[in-house]
Amino acid sequence: MGATKWRARTRRELIIEVWEHLDCESVGAHELEQIQQALREKFGAGALESPASIARTVADEGAVLRHPEVFDCDLKWRKQNVDDLKFSEGLDFSSLPGAFQSMVKLEERRLELQMKLQTNDDLRGLTQLRDIVIRARKYSLLRARSKIIDPPQRDEAKEVSQWLTIWLQAPELFSDWLDLRRRAPEFRKKFGREESE
Repeated sequence: MGATKWRARTRRELIIEVWEHLDCESVGAHELEQIQQALREKFGAGALESPASIARTVADEGAVLRHPEVFDCDLKWRKQNVDDLKFSEGLDFSSLPGAFQSMVKLEERRLELQMKLQTNDDLRGLTQLRDIVIRARKYSLLRARSKIIDPPQRDEAKEVSQWLTIWLQAPELFSDWLDLRRRAPEFRKKFGREESE
């Protein structure tokens, strides 16, 4: 699905275009997930629509819905979003100690999702975790550039944004990298010994 170049300019147009591309008589969980994937790829995670909303759109165009699958898919999607919201609200990247604890939680969640990925092909959880990290990185970069925040806090925000960048580039190497980073003389000198313990 990722190799297809979609011509649609709006979410609604893309939903219909992908549905027509799938060339299916009825729409259920599998088709809804493929449409969601295309939406995520073309417009980003913020443009994602619920399975029920997508189903309503394609039904208006004449699709026959496999209602039990649509309901189950929508319920699963909503539960995942609530879980992700709870998880992301528990993260704090505004200071180095908070960021370190949050990075530990991120890594635990990543490993948990990796284990689940071995038993099924659902990449959604890892994609959503990555989206959380991307948003946190943007927030840290804004703090690092802010003239309102004190210079030491800007330095911490810049450091945290670097941590998040490394996590995005190589999450499987991140824990070792962070351990080495926190032991580095440059880090200890800049942020103090208590931050590196």
